[in-house]
Amino acid sequence: MSRRVVITGIGTINPLANNVEDTWKKMLDGVSGIDTIKSFNTDDYRCKVGGELKDFTPANYHIDTKIANKMDRSQQIAFACTVEATKMAGIQMTHPEDHSVILPGFENMKPVVSDPFRMGVMFGIGVGGILSFQEQLRVLDTKGARRVSPFIIPKMIVNLAGGWVAQSTNAKGINTSYVTACASSTNALGEAFLAIKNNRADVIISGGFESGICEISFAGFGNMHALSSKRNEEPQKASRPFDKDRDGFVMGDGGATIILEEYEHAKKRGATILAEFVGYGLTEDAHHMTSPDPEGSGAIRAINDALAIAEIKPDSIDYINAHGTSTGANDSMETNAIKKAFGTSAHKLSVSSTKSMTGHLLGGAGAVEAMVCIKACMDDKVPPTINLDNPDEGFDLDYVAHTMKSRSVNYAMSNSFGFGGHNAVIILKKYK
Repeated sequence: MSRRVVITGIGTINPLANNVEDTWKKMLDGVSGIDTIKSFNTDDYRCKVGGELKDFTPANYHIDTKIANKMDRSQQIAFACTVEATKMAGIQMTHPEDHSVILPGFENMKPVVSDPFRMGVMFGIGVGGILSFQEQLRVLDTKGARRVSPFIIPKMIVNLAGGWVAQSTNAKGINTSYVTACASSTNALGEAFLAIKNNRADVIISGGFESGICEISFAGFGNMHALSSKRNEEPQKASRPFDKDRDGFVMGDGGATIILEEYEHAKKRGATILAEFVGYGLTEDAHHMTSPDPEGSGAIRAINDALAIAEIKPDSIDYINAHGTSTGANDSMETNAIKKAFGTSAHKLSVSSTKSMTGHLLGGAGAVEAMVCIKACMDDKVPPTINLDNPDEGFDLDYVAHTMKSRSVNYAMSNSFGFGGHNAVIILKKYK
């Protein structure tokens, strides 16, 4: 059985803003969310800039102190994003432990599924509770084993973000977590799409999140020379995808929740449909543990597979939200893959990297970028790639440099490529 899949809710927390509309406005205005790191002393680190969250307070998303202490920051972000997305979709949320307490703003909502086993949660997270792990390792080293938090294991493990959300939404169906590095949330969204399409669920709360900005992450990525280090004094110019003077990616925190729903189910309950989910492709490079295959064969196949599932030709795509990490290996491979996959249509596309503004959210990147594609289809606007002052040799696509573009966006594609050779591509369609 093959069924149509639509989007009925979106929510985000990211370095630009703590909701969808403010994020979208800032993206269209070309605002950077990158700044000097403030959460720890960076004197000994090569990279001193990142996309930290601004004014993120868990209590604003009904996460009381007792619950917050049991959650890693990535889990708090997941819950907060879901509050915005479920409210938009009309899915009731309760207190995750005292289910008799309906969260403010959700009081008059009816159950969206008659059978709670037809609603699931499928999230993607790259590294999980690395911040909690780092904090408790310090406790172990300085205060001893008996002072380590009893919540450290559930705060560390990747699947608990989905667990917390399921507890609060009574989603008793599919609940899985995808860990494919920077492709994690795109894989989660694609697998949620297939689950609904193949009648395994009617509603799935999906997306992806990350909270990896901490000392151990910056030391590790910095020492492998993956992070930008040349523009520590100009943080907003550090992330510069496709630019000849790029020198590495900029890490960011955050993510997005996206509600996927079967089309007739959404129509029957009167949900507002934002866009349609039509394509998904995933492949593996089998090339190197961190570097993509320079030939881009895996990326090309993932693009072609997504187009095939969507049953459209390459020239139907209007906009690609590129993986666009601001690294030499990725930007070159992705540009060449787009040219090979799209042929003569490649130069008719608009291709932009919003990582130039948010930084790279690792496991949360694909979800935020899927949200961007949804908004592009809704508003017929394409956000820019900022800091693209001097395109690298052979980089001659329309990267929407500096300034947003108004154009018809009937189909939008989002690319995600992760360490380990993971390639994931999804296609969203304007809902008419």
